[in-house]
Amino acid sequence: MLSRKLGQQLGRPTQSISGWLISKFLKKHNQILEENAVKLCDIQPNETVLELGHGPGLGLQVAVQLLTGPEGKLLGVDYSKYMHNMATERIQEHIASGKVTLYCCDVAAMPLEDSSVDKVFHCNCYYFWPDLKAAASEIHRAMKPGGLMVATLRLDRIARFASKKVFPDENWRPEAYMEALQSCGFADVRMEERTDKFIAFQAIYGTATK
Repeated sequence: MLSRKLGQQLGRPTQSISGWLISKFLKKHNQILEENAVKLCDIQPNETVLELGHGPGLGLQVAVQLLTGPEGKLLGVDYSKYMHNMATERIQEHIASGKVTLYCCDVAAMPLEDSSVDKVFHCNCYYFWPDLKAAASEIHRAMKPGGLMVATLRLDRIARFASKKVFPDENWRPEAYMEALQSCGFADVRMEERTDKFIAFQAIYGTATK
């Protein structure tokens, strides 16, 4: 029961004591993953970039600094209203200027135009999507041909959570997500081992082909 509730809060934090504690956890443990997801995307000044499951806005805060061109645009989606509000407050200046747009919605049903996004990044996110193929298909739909998707995670930590039944099924396994990406039109899908500040993590890549 406790593991199930923890999984629910990790996947969709609510405005509560539990949600507040999860937000603190995310800020502490996701910073390096967020920074590296942005870095590995190789964001260019005039691109349109999307973060999935943006949480409290750590990755958004890093990515927006790279979109310095007049056409540069940052988009973000999160299923949690609490996280949506927290990120909105964190980068409200960029939202007010029109540089950033955030949506509170399901990754599998994003209000984005077809082939409109150059780069997509996310961290500690896909394990909470109930239908990996539906989510991967929606990500592919929104991306431009040749667009790059990068996901970062710490597999050792995720495996420990999985062993405690925090996740309801086997979607936490990188192979499951990579298979979903390949089945929906992503090419060069691979996972690399990376290290930053002596912290080991993994990065999953996929290129949208159309």
